Amino acid sequence: MRKIKTDELQKEYRKEDLGKGVRGRYFESYKKGTNLVLISPEVAEFFPTEKSVNDVLRSFIAIAKKTRSNTAKGPQKIKMHG
Repeated sequence: MRKIKTDELQKEYRKEDLGKGVRGRYFESYKKGTNLVLISPEVAEFFPTEKSVNDVLRSFIAIAKKTRSNTAKGPQKIKMHG
């Protein structure tokens, strides 16, 4: 069997070419779920990592909770322009 360059695509693949699969490998993470959000490129420039985005959003939530009126019940949707 000849070696295939990593960026070279074949017309057909054999099962052996794909390696050994692991049943249920992503099951736990799938059960937890995920929320993917597409951010604009100009926003992404300022937040190079997932951690940086989450840190800023957590700070924003903390500020929103402090400034929210006492009559509000539960989380509120914040309307953003854009």
